[in-house]
Amino acid sequence: MDSKIPRTVPIQSATFTKEVNAEIRRAAATGIYDIRGGGAKRRVPHFDDLLFLGASVSRYPLEGYRERCNTSVTLGTRFAKNPIKLDIPITIAGMSFGALSGQAKEALGRGASSAGTSTTTGDGGMTPEERDHSTKLVYQYLPSRYGMNPNDLRKADAIEVVVGQGAKPGGGGMLLGQKISDRVAHMRTLPKGIDQRSACRHPDWTGPDDLEIKLLELREITNWEVPIYVKISGTRPYFDTALAVKAGADVVVLDGMQGGTAATQDVFIEHVGIPTLAAIRPAVGALQDLGVHREVQLIVSGGVRNGADVAKAMALGADAVAIGTAALIALGDNDPKWEAEYQNLGSTAGAYDDWHEGLDPAGITTQDPELAARLDPIDAARRLRNYLKVMTLEAQTIARACGHNDLCNLEPEDLCALTVEAAAMAQVPLAGTEWYPGKPGTGY
Repeated sequence: MDSKIPRTVPIQSATFTKEVNAEIRRAAATGIYDIRGGGAKRRVPHFDDLLFLGASVSRYPLEGYRERCNTSVTLGTRFAKNPIKLDIPITIAGMSFGALSGQAKEALGRGASSAGTSTTTGDGGMTPEERDHSTKLVYQYLPSRYGMNPNDLRKADAIEVVVGQGAKPGGGGMLLGQKISDRVAHMRTLPKGIDQRSACRHPDWTGPDDLEIKLLELREITNWEVPIYVKISGTRPYFDTALAVKAGADVVVLDGMQGGTAATQDVFIEHVGIPTLAAIRPAVGALQDLGVHREVQLIVSGGVRNGADVAKAMALGADAVAIGTAALIALGDNDPKWEAEYQNLGSTAGAYDDWHEGLDPAGITTQDPELAARLDPIDAARRLRNYLKVMTLEAQTIARACGHNDLCNLEPEDLCALTVEAAAMAQVPLAGTEWYPGKPGTGY
């Protein structure tokens, strides 16, 4: 009789999922927190929650591929004698030699240069290959000061002072000993093979007044020739942007929580910071309130994947974007052709985030000579150039459809939101309405 009673279908807890349970077991077994690379994997409001309102009667579209749509942008026009002029508003974010192989850094330089844009050194100093193959190279000045020296500062086309990073606001990163080769150790003045943690804050300042002094020091070292960027994480974007501007920044780089990292605590990546979409409008608001929007350029990074994301970021007020994870994928990272080797590492293509262990089969996030040799810098650079070209064409297509002959003319009025959350964050109307939460004059 009882055997005929239908059994209840087992339901997995929405709170204690298989992934959560696995992490509890891992923590219980090891007694240490999880370290990984990559970016946030949780679903948060993002550019996919916005749509463009193409032109029809109320606005007149431009003819695709016939009418010009400008993509160039100039960064650092506020104080620098030699601003950086880019053919496209898509730059390569800072990723260090140490986290990446020498071949990968060379490929990023070659690919960015052939596309008419800039790349960035990342932590750990400037390699000759990167400088030689980058027509426009931004030198990152980080709290760790690994590999920093005035001579390399003077070789740079811009300097980016990193105050925060989207994947780890308020926290430092990790470089495990197996990635500290002889060359990395020499460049960073570190012992070979010993785990190193990057500092979370600069050693010589404790607030915005000290930041202003540091920016002046960097300008004096470079004779006021090159732009000075200040990179902030997506946490308190209005106030951080305002303080960066008052300290004298030429460019503000805003990195949301979808930004990646070579290695840090998983709890940082998933639970600290705010989505890129939520950070843009407060940062733009700060620039507007100070009367310097477009005079101080805004670069947005963190989860940018295609031309639509580029166009949406610019419509919300950015002057350019930066890509990191997407650039590595374009080079060949997480390629399914290495699936068997990813499986041997206990992962899979597309989910591999153990970059800090230095075992990347694609030869990109490693210092192993045999693995690094798998990456052909010239071929990888060609793929990156193609990817940047496609992103630019996609953004141009959208701008023309909205009636604009310049990507920088995209505006919030070209957008609507699919969800209430995205409408509130981007401050654009919910699709089919004229309303978004907090819209002035509505009272709600």
